[in-house]
Amino acid sequence: MAEASVEVVAGTLLGRPAEVRFTPVGYRWVHSDGATVTSSTPGASWERLGLREFSPTATSHVYAEPGEYTVTVEVALAAEYRFGGSGWQGIAGTLAVAGPAQQVLVGEVDTVLTKDDCDANPEGPGC
Repeated sequence: MAEASVEVVAGTLLGRPAEVRFTPVGYRWVHSDGATVTSSTPGASWERLGLREFSPTATSHVYAEPGEYTVTVEVALAAEYRFGGSGWQGIAGTLAVAGPAQQVLVGEVDTVLTKDDCDANPEGPGC
């Protein structure tokens, strides 16, 4: 899950107050295996989405091979400005800001974290 929020940068221009407001409008995950995933939302946990663990989501990516990968998330920001107490005015385009790269270790395992077996507890992890 990526995290970004509305940010306002304030200052003075020509002796008058000026502000620029940046609002997150999109997210792009860049994977070192060449894949990209884009979303209008930052993603969320399976629990928050009301999904079972390991369910596909709008921000999921499946690697073809085990290994070490790098993932970078870029947040697309829309910008607006106001000067001297005026209303907000939009600025055309978006600004992409990349977060720090994260290392991901991908492996293949058999899930054994179950309470009882999958016949007795079909809702358990790994079932």
